[in-house]
Amino acid sequence: MQVGSYRPLLYHGSRHVLLVLFKLFHRWKVVGSEHIPATGGCLLASNHASFMDPPALSCAIAHRNIRFMARDTLFKNGIGSWFMHGVGVFPISRDRGDVGALKKCIQMLKGGDCVGIFPEGTRTRDGELAPVKPGIGFLILAAGVPVVPAYIDGSFQAYPRDASWPKPHPVRIYFGPPIQPSEFEVLGKGRDSYEKVAHLVMERIRALKPASS
Repeated sequence: MQVGSYRPLLYHGSRHVLLVLFKLFHRWKVVGSEHIPATGGCLLASNHASFMDPPALSCAIAHRNIRFMARDTLFKNGIGSWFMHGVGVFPISRDRGDVGALKKCIQMLKGGDCVGIFPEGTRTRDGELAPVKPGIGFLILAAGVPVVPAYIDGSFQAYPRDASWPKPHPVRIYFGPPIQPSEFEVLGKGRDSYEKVAHLVMERIRALKPASS
């Protein structure tokens, strides 16, 4: 098989194994997964606190396969690259404007895929929400699909940036109602609207954060 091919069986097999681990070590809980559309293209926009976040989102949704973008440096290892491609992750360069990766993402969304994104662009260093990247606004407007906000609670405590291995800690995922394309359209079009769109998404993500966190 080609290194770059997507393998649904690998995705589902990995998901089931990880779901068992989440339930055993992280007192797993998911709220609002019914907000994820059953069919059609949609963006899943979440906060980003840990390497655990992409697999946590994938485990939280049983009725959709989620595709993710990840920085290209994670694809340098042969086995790692094979696995990442196999579970539907595709590379994007953070050192330059990776137009090709964005076009691929938009194409997948228009083709009916569910794609997970992290508007902060990288993992938080202190557990708090980081500033949003305006480029997310361009992606959202160009794709024209619903955006489902999500907040992952506890992944920072379980596996922060400086940790070498995850530790047991409760992880909860909260999904909110989809933000429809019509809500973004009223914010205008073009470069001036990208930041407005990005901030709207982050506001919806922030609203899902539990008061106790």
